Amino acid sequence: MAKKKPNTSAEFVLVNVLYEDGSQRSNRKVPASELTGFDDETDIQRVIEEQDRKIAEMSGQPLAPIQSISRVGGRR
Repeated sequence: MAKKKPNTSAEFVLVNVLYEDGSQRSNRKVPASELTGFDDETDIQRVIEEQDRKIAEMSGQPLAPIQSISRVGGRR
């Protein structure tokens, strides 16, 4: 019998990002491997800002600065 695939829900942390211009991006994925466990919020913001830089380079349109980040599912 084939083995079941392990639960992969812990591979990513989902966050909602609110930008200073009022726009919002929901369910942004942050790899759990990028989190150190000491200051997850700082790690999450660093990863999101890195993703935003790549998006801005490809689209040619810069995103506004981040106002706040909140985890999906209520964990803060």
